[in-house]
Amino acid sequence: MTGIPLASSLACSVALAVGMFCQPAVMQAQPSPQNTQPQQPYRQQQYPQQQQQYPQQPYPQQQPYPQQAPPVLAPQQLDPLVQSVALYPDPLLAQVLTAATYSNEIPEAATWAVQHSYLTGEPLARAIEADNLPWDPSVIALLPFPSVLDQMARNMDWTQALGNAVLAQRGDVMDAVQRMRQESLSYGYLRTNPYSRVVVLGPGQIEIVPVRTDFYYVPAYDPRVVFFPPRPGFYIGSAIRFGNGIGVGAAFAPWGWGGAGFGWRDHAILLDHRPWGRTWVNRGAYAPRYAEPRYYHGGPAVERHDIRSPRDDRRRSQDHDRRDQH
Repeated sequence: MTGIPLASSLACSVALAVGMFCQPAVMQAQPSPQNTQPQQPYRQQQYPQQQQQYPQQPYPQQQPYPQQAPPVLAPQQLDPLVQSVALYPDPLLAQVLTAATYSNEIPEAATWAVQHSYLTGEPLARAIEADNLPWDPSVIALLPFPSVLDQMARNMDWTQALGNAVLAQRGDVMDAVQRMRQESLSYGYLRTNPYSRVVVLGPGQIEIVPVRTDFYYVPAYDPRVVFFPPRPGFYIGSAIRFGNGIGVGAAFAPWGWGGAGFGWRDHAILLDHRPWGRTWVNRGAYAPRYAEPRYYHGGPAVERHDIRSPRDDRRRSQDHDRRDQH
């Protein structure tokens, strides 16, 4: 990164990871300030306004990719880097780790996802197909999760650092995830609940799987809470919370959801039941088999569906209420 010492940049990236995806109710420290450098949105559409869930500011730009392999990170650097996503269900985490290696595509994908957040399930899959989106399938796989993409896009230093680590030392990244899961499990935070099951297969093999294979709940938690001993009087059950469920059925199989997860013992990331083999060395040429073009034929298509903002939905709701009153 031009003009910034490598060690300082790495420290900044790790610091960003610690503060991601936190619930305000359990915050114990102020989050790191975010880069607010503007990013061109997908198709020149304006970022939706007046949506409380997503801050009204442009996405920061990604720093240029380094020409040389990133420095090897030690466990004490990798642990905070993965904390904010370590408790995600295995299939979702697999998609996040692989998508992070295409961090340059994340801001545009996040914008598209927020603009189309009124679509779910098969209608969303059809919209993805109709638009012939030009991104890697691992990035497209996250479009049903606009909040996840939004957080990745707003923390580009962290996203790029995570992606580089996955490319350069995937096994170490997966070991860091397991260390964090073991910590959270030992303190009583990580446990089976109505949204996901925790399966301990052995040392270094803690799986988190959705209760329903096609239905996901994204956990929200403060890494500064769930990986440390609970303070006296703190109710452990409130540390990890879940929002609305997101259906990811057979319609999303073309983007790796047919069988996503991990082979923890072999340090394998599995997408579409196949090992994902992208590394720092082959990152420019690697194309997984599931990523063979099925819908993309040379460029984004003309929109065949509406792009709506939350303001549009509220206006429709208010019009409906006025008609009911009459």
